[in-house]
This record gives sequence, C-alpha cells and structure tokens, in this order.
Amino acid sequence: MDAVTFTRQLIDIESISGNEAAVGSYLYGELCRIGYQTRKIAVEGDRFNVFAIHPDHPNPTVVFSTHMDTVPPFIPSSEDADRIYGRGSCDAKGIIAAQAAAAERLQREGIYVGLLFVVGEERDSLGAKVANDHAPASCRFLVNGEPTENHIALASKGTLRVELTTRGRMAHSAYPELGDSAIDKLIPALTRLRAMSLPSDPEVGPCTLNIGLIEGGRAPNVIPDYAHADLLYRLVGSSSELRERIPAIAGDQVEVTFPLELPFLRLRRIDGVPTMIAAFTTDIPKLTNWGEPLLIGPGSIHVAHTEGEYIEKRQLHDAIDLYCRIAKQLSS
Repeated sequence: MDAVTFTRQLIDIESISGNEAAVGSYLYGELCRIGYQTRKIAVEGDRFNVFAIHPDHPNPTVVFSTHMDTVPPFIPSSEDADRIYGRGSCDAKGIIAAQAAAAERLQREGIYVGLLFVVGEERDSLGAKVANDHAPASCRFLVNGEPTENHIALASKGTLRVELTTRGRMAHSAYPELGDSAIDKLIPALTRLRAMSLPSDPEVGPCTLNIGLIEGGRAPNVIPDYAHADLLYRLVGSSSELRERIPAIAGDQVEVTFPLELPFLRLRRIDGVPTMIAAFTTDIPKLTNWGEPLLIGPGSIHVAHTEGEYIEKRQLHDAIDLYCRIAKQLSS
C-alpha cells in the first residue's frame, strides 16, 4: 500500500461530518482488497463505521483507530516534494493511510491488528458511541490516531460545552424603557465568566474557555427578546466545580445548560517515544470497551481545520514504522 497515494485518494472523497458514506465504501473496498475481513457497522442513515480484522486471526488484542469525517469546507488534495495538502490530510485521512499500511506490514510479519474507522468525530462522536457496543472481547489496547506529530499523548484535555440563553421583551428601540433587552443580560454574564478563575494542572496546563458563538436579537431598531451563546471549556480535571460555579457566576437572569461533556484523560506512554499533551478532545472517551487507550499520529494539530491543512510525507512514513513498533510492543 502506497500511503501517499492512499492519503490523496481519501482526501479527494468529500466526507464532511454527516456525509461519510462514500469514503466509508471506498475504505471498505480497499481493506477487503488487502485481505481483511471487513464489515460495516451501521450508525445512522447511510453512515457506517468500518471494522476490519484478518480472517484467520479474528480476535485482535491491538486495534488501530481514527475517524473518517472532516470539518468543512472540502479541499481537494495536492502535493509537493515534502507535503500532502487538502482537507483531512492530517486530520485524519493521512492517519487512516498510515494505520492501514502498518497493519499490512505487520500482517506480513505474522502480527495481526484490527482496524476501526468511525464517523462523526468532528461533531458528536456518534460513530464511536455506536462502535463501543461492537468491541471484540479480545481487544486490550486501542491505538487512536490524531495529529500529534508522532508524539504520544500523556493526557488529553476534556470538553465541557455550555449554552447560555437569556430572554427579554421586544419594543421599539426609540423607547427602550418599554422593552427588556436579552442581549443586555447576556453580555455582563459573558464578561463575568471570562473573568472567572479556571483550574490548572502543573503537567497539562490551564483549563481554557472559548466563546464560540453568540446570536440574538431581531433587528437594529428592535429591543432584543432573545440572546444565546455557546461556550466550550477545555478540561484539565473533573468538571464538577465548574458545573456549580458557571450558573452561579452567570446569574439568575441566564439559563445555563450543559449539552456535552467528554472527560479529561491521562493516557499510557510508550518507552522511547517522545511525549506531548493534547489540548484537544478525541473519540477515546466514547470507546471505553476497546481496551487501554493510546493517542498518537502523524501531522500537526496546529494546521488541522485550516485552509492550508497538510501532512509531512516524512511524518507519514515515520508513523507507519511507529505504529508497527507500538503494535509489536503491546502484542508482546
């Protein structure tokens, strides 16, 4: 398997979250072609995960995994002497190619790993949630791929999503005393939350806050009766204290909900492999039945989700060697 060619082929199949069926079908066919017993695990509508094992060794102890979906917009592949460009090049179609190539090489050496490629990681981890009910009893280690520049993650920050909603009463903006501005309630709450002290871990670093979305109002000449904000905290420990403090600091004029949480994780290391801290969240918290997790992959998270996303060809090839080394060490 030529990992560079395979990466470009995967990139050129648009698979923005929710639209993974085409890339899943292509991946299914390629894994069958290299001798894997491959099946589709239905997720939602025409979306499915892909799980592959060697037909003569159906009980793998090690499974390589990453995701098939990408963030928008679709960007087709291109390459130069050193890099492959395009949406998903490092997050995570290059990782799919490296894991598949490593599995093929390991197979020739008499070591058999499973391959799990899921949908929906960039949105809600729905594919991982479904996959968790299909874990083989034999699986002891899950090697999850995300762009870590081939460093193994000692920890992965968690995610706490928070939604704030304020309500008011519409009126003509010339007579603000007749209305009740929802935006005027939301802005001070956001200001207080931005000033709130957040926990920090000496090894992992600080918990961080991003105010990712603000919406509200009807028109410039209407007192707004509704306002809303979506916040995302990157966790470095338990969320229990934050869940208590956020509503108290936001104030009683603000409705606070917590639609999503993925926990902070400390992860296994491999001797001799350089380490890093992942400030992002992965599918790992939703794949608890797949054994002890490790997190490592080629590419840099700093260019993921950007217009110029790329993966270094050297890192891609190094990742194949690294995945083989990790599988051998875990298998022994």
